[in-house]
Amino acid sequence: MGFSATWLALREPADHAARDSALLLAAAHAAGPEPVIVDLGCGTGSTIRAFDAPLKRVAKWRLVDNDASLLEQATAGAKAGVTTHQLDLRDLHKLPLDGASLVTASALLDLCARDWVTSLADLLARHALPFYAALNYDGMMRWSPDDPADADVTLAFNQDQRGDKGFGPALGPDAAEAIAEIFAAAGFRVLQADSPWQLGPSEATLQRELLAGIAGAATEAGEAKAASWHERRIAQLAQAQCRIGHRDLLALPPDIELRTT
Repeated sequence: MGFSATWLALREPADHAARDSALLLAAAHAAGPEPVIVDLGCGTGSTIRAFDAPLKRVAKWRLVDNDASLLEQATAGAKAGVTTHQLDLRDLHKLPLDGASLVTASALLDLCARDWVTSLADLLARHALPFYAALNYDGMMRWSPDDPADADVTLAFNQDQRGDKGFGPALGPDAAEAIAEIFAAAGFRVLQADSPWQLGPSEATLQRELLAGIAGAATEAGEAKAASWHERRIAQLAQAQCRIGHRDLLALPPDIELRTT
């Protein structure tokens, strides 16, 4: 599993626009008066930037990723108090959780296996740490104008998303529901909110890259119509609208009060 810095930069504005603002604010409150935040799969540090407005106080960030070049970029423009940890996320016991007050992840858990998420929930429960997971794909894609192959391509893409992304069979489109179930079973109070990408012609560059990825994955899954679907969709970019479903989740240990204002 790996993503280029170019792709991460391209999607960041859509990610920030999609995050549910109330749940993000609740996560910022859950981090406590002196936040120490561990960000899993941090990429180039998009989550730090997402927290800039709602946090309203100095935080220490521990950025975790297995890609040294992304970690370097994440710290290039970061404020003081940011440390990096180049780790394989499959080694959960190595996560720098001592003294932490919040753990976050963005666009990560749909790539992970149920067993891995269960182990993470159990680990965070033992540490009594709140967990904020944003932008978990929920399997829903809506396009306008409609295309007769939309449903078949989505089905094939979702099938591909359930493949092994480095953690075992991924949750893929089942992630949002499964994560909530797993953390509730581990004793957390779970809150969720929709956080869909809403893309129009002004996001044509992002749509172009997204379409290529969807069509490629659907083709890998055996959908013969994916290539022609891709061609038609590219031809419609000047007026295309799409909605890619995600859900945000905040899991709170029993002793942490929910605050949304």
